[in-house]
Amino acid sequence: MAKILVNDGMHQAGIDMLIDAGHEVNTINIPQADLMDQLQKYDAICVRSATKVRSDLIDNCPNLKIIGRGGVGLDNIDVDHARSKGIHVLNTPAASSRSVAELAIGHLMTVARFLHDSNLHMPSKGATEFKSLKKSYSKGFELEGKKLGIIGFGRIGQETARIAIGLGMEILAVDPYQDKVNLSIGPKSLNLITEVKTVEMDHMLAHADAITLHIPNTGKPVLSYDEFSKMKNGVVLINASRGGTVDEDALLDALNTKKVRSAGLDVFVGEPNPRVDLLSHRNVSSSPHIGASTLEAQIKIGQELAQQIINKLK
Repeated sequence: MAKILVNDGMHQAGIDMLIDAGHEVNTINIPQADLMDQLQKYDAICVRSATKVRSDLIDNCPNLKIIGRGGVGLDNIDVDHARSKGIHVLNTPAASSRSVAELAIGHLMTVARFLHDSNLHMPSKGATEFKSLKKSYSKGFELEGKKLGIIGFGRIGQETARIAIGLGMEILAVDPYQDKVNLSIGPKSLNLITEVKTVEMDHMLAHADAITLHIPNTGKPVLSYDEFSKMKNGVVLINASRGGTVDEDALLDALNTKKVRSAGLDVFVGEPNPRVDLLSHRNVSSSPHIGASTLEAQIKIGQELAQQIINKLK
């Protein structure tokens, strides 16, 4: 039996799996400041993004065998140091793919038809300024036939492409590790397969009508002033990956000059205190980093992480 600390929460389905496998599970959050003393008693810790598992904490916990991250990114864990100590570092890259992809497409649909702004103003002005609001929001566009640039064609990028293809969009995928990908489209029972070949970044930037990012934060923006200058005028930008993958100063400038028609943002630099000038911009649809925050994703994340831990502890 192993002692497992679930410090940032886990769906009950995953907790039940760990308990049924004979392990002791503690779900009471231990503040970061107290982890140095308390984590020594545990064989494994499960975190999301709030708890940081850095080298000093790892060095102080010789009994630690597993660090599990419920989610995709491992930014809050010193992965290489942990693995150098023989500690397994686990995450759940597949569990939230659909949820993140649907949110990205949701933001794209929202800005295409001005729904973010309409939902803001209809309650206060809809009864008195109906015609003027209708005129303001009557210049939207259809997604069918448009080109969607996808930066990062891993699980989430591919899931986003599946939805976009179903909407009639052409995919311009950019990924240095992929040349082509065979995607299943629609219900599995139909057995529909299509091939997507990746393209160079500059080609995508020049031809995409909308761009969405599905990459980790490597410490440097992937899209900054130079990249924005290469984009089509009136492009739409969607970011549901990580704050810092887009240079926010460059984005704000592109929004103000209308190089970027509108943006859908789920992630920000400085979370949980994003900059107000982006949040309040009329051409920005925003959400508070909820890409993986669906009931279905949370169940899958809990179950996937629990199963990996069970397998490692056998």
